[in-house]
Amino acid sequence: MNTDKIIAESIAKDYAPKESSKLVALKKLDNKAKLPATIFTYSCGIISALVFGTGMCLAMQVIGGGIGCMILGIIVGIVGLIGCGVNYPIYKKMLEKGKSKYAYEIVQLAREIADE
Repeated sequence: MNTDKIIAESIAKDYAPKESSKLVALKKLDNKAKLPATIFTYSCGIISALVFGTGMCLAMQVIGGGIGCMILGIIVGIVGLIGCGVNYPIYKKMLEKGKSKYAYEIVQLAREIADE
C-alpha cells in the first residue's frame, strides 16, 4: 500500500471544488432555523448571570458598603435571577418560531433525500 498516494489524494480532496449536496443544504437550513434562538439564549444567559453575580457582590458588600448597597444588590440580584429564569421559555418560543419558519423547506428537502 502506497501511503504517499493516500496522503496526496486526501490533500487533493481538500482543494477540489466541493459539490453542493442536498444533505449539506438540509444541514444549513436546520442551522438557520436554530441559530438565532441559540445566540439569544447564550447572550441572555451570560448577561443575566453577570447581573446576578453583581447583585450578589453588592448584597454581600464585596463591592460597595452600607445598607443602601445591600438593598441595591438584592434588587439587582433578583433582576439577574429573573433573567436566568425566563431564558429557557424564551428560547423554546424562539426555536419553535424558527422551526415553523423553515419547516416546509426542511421537510421538502428531507423527503427528496429520503426518496433518492
